[in-house]
Amino acid sequence: MRAAVIESFDAPPVYRERPEPVAGGPDEMVVEVLAAGLHHLTRAKATNLHYSSTGALPLVPGVDGVVRDGSGRLRYVVVEDTTDGTFAQRTVIDRRRSVLLPDGADPVRIAAAMNPAMSSWVALRRRVEFEKGQRVLILGANGNAGRMAVQIAKQFGASEVIAAGRDLARLAGLRALGADHTITYDQAVRAADVDVVIDYVWGEPAAGMMIPMLTARTDRSAPLTWIQIGSIAGATAPIPSVALRSARLQIVGSGIGSVSARDFIAELPELAMAISDGAIDVRAHAVPLADVAQAWNAETDDRIVFLP
Repeated sequence: MRAAVIESFDAPPVYRERPEPVAGGPDEMVVEVLAAGLHHLTRAKATNLHYSSTGALPLVPGVDGVVRDGSGRLRYVVVEDTTDGTFAQRTVIDRRRSVLLPDGADPVRIAAAMNPAMSSWVALRRRVEFEKGQRVLILGANGNAGRMAVQIAKQFGASEVIAAGRDLARLAGLRALGADHTITYDQAVRAADVDVVIDYVWGEPAAGMMIPMLTARTDRSAPLTWIQIGSIAGATAPIPSVALRSARLQIVGSGIGSVSARDFIAELPELAMAISDGAIDVRAHAVPLADVAQAWNAETDDRIVFLP
């Protein structure tokens, strides 16, 4: 069969022949891959930069995808701790890490949206006690996951969603998706009284917003939960100690490890239904897997989805 193969962590994948996958355990099955998204997590693991990377080569990348099982049913699957990912014509999955998809589900739409949407969906469902009526600030709202976080926060009952990024012109389009206000990172005081921050940025921008926000809060004893999900601006953030003493600030992370695989899987059917029903706006660009090397580092606002 053909697959995209990482042979060096500093080079794009090579499209070449790969041995046919073989199922081993009782819950494993060989499936046909229909669509697999090129996510930030996929790139990070394929360059050995993610904390969950195994460091093993050669590697077929791809952390999730839409597959067809032996009975012809469509499934969304998450794969972990394997060198045989979903960027291949066929792969082996653990059926316990998959969910059956609704009839008529679009494989490209599902493959594009599930991973980025899952980050905020699971964070608000499994990492914090989110309540209807709370106010939410989203850092990095211009990105694919951030755009979806705006929509998901509104669907979960947020009374106010503030979208933050570097470019107000690009952020303006998020109002149609549910953002009540848009701000740049230097306008932190305008989001001072939110209840929850969903942070895809981290680094200097996140640290730089904390003190102005905390200082300007109407009531510093009111809880502020900062959910750290992504780190596109830096893996570390210079947070001053006073941020943790001067206000009721709680910083939590949400991702692989802090949320169990069981909890992730439990949320997938409802999320898949929301995506299939059109409740979440999805930007997807389908690309043949044979073109993986050319598309690997492409700059686009759409989520690239490979079709094996």
